[in-house]
Amino acid sequence: MQSADNLSLEAKIAYQAFLDMSISKTTHFNGLKLIEAKYKSGGVPSIVENLEMEKLLANHDKNVLAFKTAMAAVTDSDEKQTLIELMS
Repeated sequence: MQSADNLSLEAKIAYQAFLDMSISKTTHFNGLKLIEAKYKSGGVPSIVENLEMEKLLANHDKNVLAFKTAMAAVTDSDEKQTLIELMS
């Protein structure tokens, strides 16, 4: 198993961005599941719930952009391969 310990600073930043993106994705999807379960019987989400979901999605979008930017900064092909293995 690969480790992020020996990566360059750029690759470590990319890996952390991946972890942040993964967490925000899970958080957003869990929120969607809760709303779906709560309102499956025909109800609708409240304004507060919609605003919370917008906030979660905006945070995830920010994390996706940070990950994309961080990955672009990793130029070493071996490090990119290590990152792919870590993310798999």
